[in-house]
Amino acid sequence: MEGLSYLFLLLGVFSIQGSSENLEENLALKGKAVQSNTFSSWGAANAIDGIRYTPRCSHTGYELNPWWRLDLLDYYNIYKVTITNRDDCCLDETTGVEIRIGNSLVNNGNNNPRCAVTSLVPARSTVSFSCGGMEGRYVNMYLPKSQAILTLCEVEVYGIAKKQVIRVQVKAAENVDEAELKTLVLNKLNQTLRDKDVILTWRTQPNGKVFQ
Repeated sequence: MEGLSYLFLLLGVFSIQGSSENLEENLALKGKAVQSNTFSSWGAANAIDGIRYTPRCSHTGYELNPWWRLDLLDYYNIYKVTITNRDDCCLDETTGVEIRIGNSLVNNGNNNPRCAVTSLVPARSTVSFSCGGMEGRYVNMYLPKSQAILTLCEVEVYGIAKKQVIRVQVKAAENVDEAELKTLVLNKLNQTLRDKDVILTWRTQPNGKVFQ
């Protein structure tokens, strides 16, 4: 259109977790957990409270295909998942568990790609599984095709926030370098990304007409 120009902003957006140094941060502590059902007061959140040992564990009832799901509340490349077993009994309650990671909630998230399957986890022991940077928001623990109880005393997840690229097209007056317009654009982007842990900045290009 005559008298109008288009401003394109291409932003590489990272949350603070997006550095290799933060692979030591347990992402599960920031998430929310649910499970297929709950025995007594052994709720799903007990497995992400930072306390590895009994009785601070999650525990389902005896049922077909029990599951536990962690919502990380953001998208991550997950490199390691760690499980701690209870210290008093019942080792079979964490044996044969499928660790599934992905972004789908189909079948309660249990259809997401599989990272690993647990073998017998000794009492009061912590076992880690490498997931090679699998992408996902949800981490499931799933005992398929069996009538069983699923107990988890602690689940830890380590990874890096997935890079997010946002492309924005803004229709504006000819002089896109105007300070007021820059402020309006930044405010709009901040509103869009208010739930993300990001910092927005830009560069003025040599021609003075396009900024990033």
